[in-house]
Amino acid sequence: MNTETRSLETQRQEFAQRKFLAMPFAGIIMWTIVGIGGIFLPPQLETWLLFICTGFIASLGMFISKFTGENFLDKKKLKNTFDNLFFFAMGEALLVYSIAIPFFMTDYTSLPLTVGILTGLMWLPFSWIVQHWVGLFHGIFRTILVLTLWYLLPDLRFVAIPFAIVFVYIITIVILLKRVK
Repeated sequence: MNTETRSLETQRQEFAQRKFLAMPFAGIIMWTIVGIGGIFLPPQLETWLLFICTGFIASLGMFISKFTGENFLDKKKLKNTFDNLFFFAMGEALLVYSIAIPFFMTDYTSLPLTVGILTGLMWLPFSWIVQHWVGLFHGIFRTILVLTLWYLLPDLRFVAIPFAIVFVYIITIVILLKRVK
């Protein structure tokens, strides 16, 4: 059966039954690297590390998906319209670097704030697709936490914000695991 013969509701239900663990695991790995780099690296290298790591989350997630049973690139699985929507949401998250970069050029410490929030926005449409509050939780809690830490810990922005995002990912994975049961 292809996408033309299955209703959107059927495809949504099929999509929602998945685990969705690969991308959060990839996010944990990359944001942890950014946080550790924030402890040891000078500002110029912190910024490069943040750009590189967050830019590779999707690629790492695709690789990890082979081990979580999700296998995003499996050509044999049924086509699903919501896979396309999900990839468009990831693309949207990458396009927001066009907002982050000009602010970064003015104040390099804005980078954890802008990238931390903007790349988390893809969780909102995810919540709508799977009809579960996990994406709303992730996107909203992440935004509030990142913004709060950006103001409260200006000297630790490249450390506190990445580790806060890791914390949100861990909670998200727990919720996703419970959702599947």
